[in-house]
Amino acid sequence: MESLLPLSSGNAAGMSLGELNSLCQRLGEAKYRAAQIFEGMYRHRWRDWNQFSNLSKDLRGRLASEARVEWLAIEQSVVSSDASVKHTLKLADGCETECVYMPYENRATLCISSQVGCAMACSFCATGAMGIKRNLTAAEMVGQVMSLVIHHKHPNGTPINIVFMGMGEPLHNLGHVMDAFFTLSHPKGMAVPPWRVTVSTSGLVPGIARLGEYNPRPRLALSLNATSDDVRSKIMPVNSVWGLEKLALALRSFPLGPDELITLEYVLIAGYSDSAEDAERLSRFAGRFPSKINLIPYNSWPGSAFSSPDEADLNRMGRYLAERGHIVSIRRSRGQDIGGACGQLAFHNRSERAI
Repeated sequence: MESLLPLSSGNAAGMSLGELNSLCQRLGEAKYRAAQIFEGMYRHRWRDWNQFSNLSKDLRGRLASEARVEWLAIEQSVVSSDASVKHTLKLADGCETECVYMPYENRATLCISSQVGCAMACSFCATGAMGIKRNLTAAEMVGQVMSLVIHHKHPNGTPINIVFMGMGEPLHNLGHVMDAFFTLSHPKGMAVPPWRVTVSTSGLVPGIARLGEYNPRPRLALSLNATSDDVRSKIMPVNSVWGLEKLALALRSFPLGPDELITLEYVLIAGYSDSAEDAERLSRFAGRFPSKINLIPYNSWPGSAFSSPDEADLNRMGRYLAERGHIVSIRRSRGQDIGGACGQLAFHNRSERAI
């Protein structure tokens, strides 16, 4: 599914180095000027051409007449009791997307979206209930990151983790996701290390293979959430096409670097994926390739028919996996009280605790 929108006309914000090269060529300027603009826009976060002190006054004037530097507008921000902030961003065509800024003591994690809505229709996910509207462009994905770091005054040099775990299935929009990745990780720009970027998939086997062909590339996470084909197909329709055996084979074939692990995200849903048998099957699945396991208690949302597991079942599964040598953690999703946690992004709680 290709994006329905090109880069916003007359806006340089979110442009790749190649696109800035084309802009400079149109203005009769050397290619190194594009690198100077790229560095000023992404590393220094300059938003007014007059701030680009590495350019001549004449070039700044010509650039101002050609394009603006305008990041995505934050329409609403909602703060969680855990200090996470969910932002609703306005896109050029009037669509909206959501992303989440999660501050920690010495870093921040940015959860960004790759689509408006999602086509995967996972029954436990609020975004899946929305359906799909369109893909986001690379500029719109980069724009989410830049809008958040500027809004939160995130200090340059303080680590940022970027997770493509917001709205959408990233591997449905892999070309634009990778374009955004290359812009965000470019050493002349934000220089986010590739290992600090993670792409999560519901299990698109051809997309997993395609992602493995890129170098450099982000880390891979799989949203697993069930350990039998029968249950997984009920809650995740993608499993009816690419079942657990095909998925395991694709993950075994995925080219991993030294010490690299595939993250298995396992949402525990009461009565669906929280039994002792699930723990045994999850252990066998994870043992087929280098992996680490994040156990995530289900996050409810308005209209959902599912519920969170008992704390005892969650802890029991964690202990079982750890005793069998797996790297396992229980991940308490942040932003649950504002509809900003895993599986909740769908424009709920639009007026609560706005800042």
